[in-house]
Formats: sequence, C-alpha cells, structure tokens
Amino acid sequence: MAELKPYISGHRNETHRLSREHSALLVIDMQRYFLDESSHAYLPASRGIVGNVSSIIDAFRGRSLPVIYTRHAHLKDEQPGAMDRWWKDKIVEGTEMSEIVPELEPKGGEPVLRKSRYSAFVGTDLERMLRERGITGIAITGVMTHLCCETTARDAFMRDLDVFFVVDGTASDTEDLHISSLKTLTDGFAIPVSTEEVVGWLRS
Repeated sequence: MAELKPYISGHRNETHRLSREHSALLVIDMQRYFLDESSHAYLPASRGIVGNVSSIIDAFRGRSLPVIYTRHAHLKDEQPGAMDRWWKDKIVEGTEMSEIVPELEPKGGEPVLRKSRYSAFVGTDLERMLRERGITGIAITGVMTHLCCETTARDAFMRDLDVFFVVDGTASDTEDLHISSLKTLTDGFAIPVSTEEVVGWLRS
C-alpha cells in the first residue's frame, strides 16, 4: 500500500466509498488450475490469498450482497482465438482443473460465470446481473492481478462502476507483475483496498 500512495488522488477518499447496499464482490478464477500444486500453472502466491478472499466473501454474505464467481474455461469445440495463440495452453471445461477450489466453494444461488477471455464482462451476463441488482461498485479478488483481474477492473471502470481492488486478495505469478499492475490501476481505474478495510466497511 505504501508503494501505491503516490498514485492516489486525495479527493477519491471522499468520492469513492464501498457502498453497503450497492456493491458486489467478484471472485475471479480461484480454480484448481492456479491453486493446485499439481498443476503446471500453479501460482504459489495464490494460496496466500485464500484466507483473505474467504473473509471478504463472508463479509459480503453477511450483508446479503452479491458474491459472483468466475471460472476461466474453454469448451472443447470452442475457438479460443488469440488466447490460444498467445499461451498455447487452455483450461478445458469439465476438467478437475477448471473447478473452483473447495475452500471457496460458492453457496446455493451464487452465480458462477464461465468466461473464455481475460475480462469477466466479455461473453458473459455479468453487466446485466450487476445492473439488475442496482450495483454501483465492485470489489475485485482473485487471480491473476495483471491479467484477468486488471482487465476486468478496466472494463468495469469503462462501464461507470466504482472499482475497489483488493491488494492482498489478488495474486500474480511474480511480485513485480502484481505491484506494477496495482500502480497502473491505482492511477487510473481502481481504489486499492486491503481485506481489513473491506471487511471493516461491511461489518461496521
């Protein structure tokens, strides 16, 4: 948070507050593919945020606010496009690695959106769901900070949503990428917040 301070404009503390009535939580791609040590794509840092993400989920549930999950997965007959050309790798729908880790299992009625691009808004009903619920701000958690989380944050901002990016509830494959992404987001797209702050706002 100290490294992000130079990028925070003072007025945003007054104009941007996480609403206790009109906010939603996004839990992005907390899947076995990234969190299972047996996966070739395992992110060691991802395990360190599970407890924080769980605490935030509990706080949102405690306020009866929406908790929305995403899973990145491609159908077997789906054309993955640029993603496949870029990575030469993909998560296949229906495989064990595509599943959300048990520690963060969605409860009945909580939406789980399958996405096939970085942004959780592309090819999903996310925007419609948020509009129907009168959501004005979203808190973002999950992986990876600099890819799916950042792209979703930018897309949310372009849809006039206030974005709160949980710095200790997101993770990348390197600290450098994580911090670099946080600096960019803080300067132009999102309010950086800690797990403690989010839980405090919702439980006060």
